[in-house]
Amino acid sequence: MPRSRRTGPLSLPLVLLALLLSTLATPLTATAAPCATASGAPPTGRAADVPLTSLHATTTQVASGLRRPTALAAPDDGTGRLFVTEKSGTVRVYHPDTGLASTPLLDIKSSVDESGNERGLLGIAVPPDFATSRQLYLAYTALPDGAVTLARYRLDGARLEPLLSQEHAEYSNHNGGQLAFGPDGHLYWSIGDGGGSADPLRAGQRLDTLLGKILRVDVNRTCGERAYCVPDDNPFVDVPGARPEIWLYGLRNPWRFSFDRADGSLWIGDVGQGRWEEIDHLAPGRGGLNLGWSCYEGLERFEGGDCAPGEQYTKPVFTYSPYTGGCSVIGGHVYRGKKYADLADGTYLATDYCSSTVWALRPDGSGGYEQAEIGELPTQVTSIGATVDGELYMVNDLPGGLHRLSLAREEPTCRVDRTVQSWGTGTKVDLTVTNTGTTPVNGWRLEFPLALGQTVVSDWNTDLTQGSNTVTAANAPYNAAVAPGGRVTLGYLADHTGDSTPPPRFLLNGDACAVGR
Repeated sequence: MPRSRRTGPLSLPLVLLALLLSTLATPLTATAAPCATASGAPPTGRAADVPLTSLHATTTQVASGLRRPTALAAPDDGTGRLFVTEKSGTVRVYHPDTGLASTPLLDIKSSVDESGNERGLLGIAVPPDFATSRQLYLAYTALPDGAVTLARYRLDGARLEPLLSQEHAEYSNHNGGQLAFGPDGHLYWSIGDGGGSADPLRAGQRLDTLLGKILRVDVNRTCGERAYCVPDDNPFVDVPGARPEIWLYGLRNPWRFSFDRADGSLWIGDVGQGRWEEIDHLAPGRGGLNLGWSCYEGLERFEGGDCAPGEQYTKPVFTYSPYTGGCSVIGGHVYRGKKYADLADGTYLATDYCSSTVWALRPDGSGGYEQAEIGELPTQVTSIGATVDGELYMVNDLPGGLHRLSLAREEPTCRVDRTVQSWGTGTKVDLTVTNTGTTPVNGWRLEFPLALGQTVVSDWNTDLTQGSNTVTAANAPYNAAVAPGGRVTLGYLADHTGDSTPPPRFLLNGDACAVGR
């Protein structure tokens, strides 16, 4: 399951898992500030004409009765089915015409260690040849010691064949568990850093362990004693002491990742320690990148982290603070379906286990990313999956439901225009908030993030509070009412440590605002 934010015993309803806009940069060294980076994102692709702030996401529950579902996958066999894993070790089948089947497709409970909140059957991948091979790939924590394990399951014969495992006995959290076949036909698998707080095993930066990594293996062949092969072009094949299966490293708990079926780029939701959740976007074939943990958490240098002089790190394209109400990012998918293609084609959608916010990201054509909050999903979503046709579904942990995503166009009822003056280590930001809706606003609350290193020192025309990088600006007694077409001005003075960029997004009374100049 997604990770908890702290170690130690947790009750089931507690957290299982644990956004500042950032642009692409050239490589810096580990001693640079605020974040050493090596750009991993692909060239920007086609963006939908509809602004992200005009999108609104909703869900419809289509099935109930799942027991702690963890992952979704769709077989390309013409049946229209979805496979849903349950933490205890079963795989259930859903069909839009007949609903959720009562009899599991498979049951490997006798092999699965489901102790603790985050162990269990965690991932599933359906190979491209499933219609003929009748094989599935599963990621789970295995009995008796919780080792994270990749296995092949043959439906014809009900046979489980472990292929690769990594010891994971010290702590029960941070198991990762995503499986996906890439555009190259190889199988990718994510594993967390081994658990505990602050990477006590120093696994993220080590190449002699599979912990804190995304792996890439060829499961269509066997090589020597291995039940799989390591592709010859894996980045660490010829590095002494390194595990050749490693594709990416420097990850904390990459609970969910996905490939964009249009361009093959890789999107990763990596769960943070407690200050930052992050999303990474990497061009196809960019193996060998170091995503920073535990030297960095998001864009911020992690106190006491494992940093090597001169090391290059790939920074995330999107981060957000748990101070927004979140706790653990749930990486999603780029929408490539037909039903909402005119609204959201090429838009990446993700969420958070605690806040249930729907994050929408899209390359802006200039090396950065548009971003918006476009709705809320059901509580405690653990995984987002795509059908063969590219439509999106999701499962939530408690009470255990399956939901279908819908998208619609709803024009924002507010717009925020920004005027920025910056100098040295200071910046002055004036905001003009316009009520573009048809109903009056009586009392307002404007929420927005600040760039890393910005600290508000004074404000005007508002009652402003800052928590971490998030700001809440409430109305003053004299400007609470804003008529349709009316506007209110407010602003703040802030110190900064190098990044003086203005807020990239705003919520007015919980609704996303269009962002002007």
